[in-house]
Amino acid sequence: MITLNNHTVWENLSEVVEGIDANALVLEHLALCDYQISGYWDESDRFYENILLPRPLSPQLISSGLIFNGDKRRIQLKFTLNIETATPPISIAQLMLVYDENLEFIDENWQIDLKSELIQVQA
Repeated sequence: MITLNNHTVWENLSEVVEGIDANALVLEHLALCDYQISGYWDESDRFYENILLPRPLSPQLISSGLIFNGDKRRIQLKFTLNIETATPPISIAQLMLVYDENLEFIDENWQIDLKSELIQVQA
């Protein structure tokens, strides 16, 4: 049986993630979308036309990974988005960003706390 506990793949993954400025990527993404999400479906299949996120947000990288699918390689970064001015931090959303091996944006996946008073929604 093969185990991957001490395999070099983990070292390589750590090197890749450490070489990426993940906070710069997520802040750039938030700026490009102007802190708005258009066309969001929640877990109950309710559609929201537009969601406005508060500013400023403080992202925190909570997981990262490499995805291999045939000859395609992707980098997946998952963040929690916290209200920057809150102590202790208040998480209002999670955002997963997917990039190709050239760090070109591929996809996003949001999980938003729609019950938060800080989120503005338009159903």
